[in-house]
Amino acid sequence: MNLMIVEDEVRLRNSLVNNIPWEENGIEVIAQAASGAEALYLFERKKPDIVLLDVQMPEMDGLTLAQKLREKDAFIKMIILSGHDNFGFAQLAMEAGVSNYLLKPAGDEEILATVLSAAESLRQELDRWHSQAELQEKWSEHLPQLQTTFFQNLISGKYDLWEIRKISRDYLLNLDETMQYTVALADVDPLSLDEPRYKSGDMPLLRFSLQCVAREFLQNHGCWVFTDSNGFTLILFAMPSGERANDVMLRVNAAIVKLLSQVKECLKITCSAGISGGTGSLDEVSKLYSQAYQALQDRIVYGSDIAIPYQDKPAGSTGVPLSNNSEKTLEIALETSDESKALEALAELWSQGMEQSGTVAEMHEGLMYWSSLIIRIIHKQGWRVQDVVREDYIYYQDVTKLTTKQQIHSWLERTVRKFIAYMQEQRKTTSHQVVKTILSIVEAEIDSDITLHSVADRLYVNSSYLSRLFKQETGVAFSAYVLDRKMDRAKSALLDGAKVYDAARIVGYRDVSYFTKVFRKYWGVTPGEMKH
Repeated sequence: MNLMIVEDEVRLRNSLVNNIPWEENGIEVIAQAASGAEALYLFERKKPDIVLLDVQMPEMDGLTLAQKLREKDAFIKMIILSGHDNFGFAQLAMEAGVSNYLLKPAGDEEILATVLSAAESLRQELDRWHSQAELQEKWSEHLPQLQTTFFQNLISGKYDLWEIRKISRDYLLNLDETMQYTVALADVDPLSLDEPRYKSGDMPLLRFSLQCVAREFLQNHGCWVFTDSNGFTLILFAMPSGERANDVMLRVNAAIVKLLSQVKECLKITCSAGISGGTGSLDEVSKLYSQAYQALQDRIVYGSDIAIPYQDKPAGSTGVPLSNNSEKTLEIALETSDESKALEALAELWSQGMEQSGTVAEMHEGLMYWSSLIIRIIHKQGWRVQDVVREDYIYYQDVTKLTTKQQIHSWLERTVRKFIAYMQEQRKTTSHQVVKTILSIVEAEIDSDITLHSVADRLYVNSSYLSRLFKQETGVAFSAYVLDRKMDRAKSALLDGAKVYDAARIVGYRDVSYFTKVFRKYWGVTPGEMKH
């Protein structure tokens, strides 16, 4: 469960964030705010499950904030932390949707227990909702099936704009041309071999359940939820054209991350999602879908249970779905870096074509087929053929240099392996550039409060993806890395003669006593002892 802490007093807020063992109890603090207005702004971006809030705050009091949050999210759990020991005031808080009311100074154990109780209550509500969903009835409804077919044709680029207008009106969708759109694609993660509840044959039902949960939880997010031709859950967001694209993408990332969390709570399975790299017009939806699809395939790199934004890949061509199943299998295996499946698809295509060639003319015809197929797959990624195949490029310039079936077969197998190696290198380079940017931010802003969530917001991605990427590339968690850099910098400053107050300020600590506590825990001595 995700928690946001709203408290205007700095020392108390730091204590609430850092002194209570949230993570050990399954709670993640994803945001902290110093005022009601700031909390309302962060709520839109972070979508917390639980809010721990003060009553007396600047700009907007806690009760007003609670009422506004309840209007935005019927499932939100709110806990008041107040100095008002007054029954009437507590009653007003309960009427505003607050589930618990704590009096200051409440102890850490009491606060933790109250938050955990709220989390358990939320889980029970989600379970009750899911047990009441009539999934089989929705499966058989006629209009949703027509709408799904329309959306599948839309993401395949089969409609002109006038057709989109007409058919969307006929199917009660009324897509607005003035809006900006973005796409997310979610899917159930592969089931483990020791999964006791489900078998591989249950995947269609699990995917349908994912779609229904997505429709319920995203119904107030301005989006449509349907399935693509692969059975994946596709979410098409429509946002006002005047809103900044980067702000739209932050909201979409937050919504998808929360969706995956809710699915895990409801269905007790994990899912992953790919998110398009930006926004586009209605007639660009097919391109956005292609980006989301490619991002979802990257879960083979980052693992399961994660939302992956499309990052720094050439747009390439949206292409046309391959009519031949073996060709499509080969293309998907290459794009997902699955070498064994790619070689299997290659062998099947080979047996269907080149192996049956009995004349020079038939072999040349087959060579032209293979050359055009591979070139098309490479170009779809936005790459140059020469960069991928390197020394084998001469055969694409003149396929007649390949003179035997064995030579041709070896050339094709080398191409498959080179394609996959190049794909992995491109992903590694992309990841390296993102992490390099993160390291630069940490070094340049070591004197401020650097959090994973603030950096993720600046890069317009979700924090779960950034955390997984940073750990994969550096071998350490982001928070541990930031702490290491701050403590190393503080130690150097102290050894160079800086005062304790100045050393704390250099590394972003405004509270000297808290800095001293962190420093002693890290180095085993106080800052004053380090100076001597």
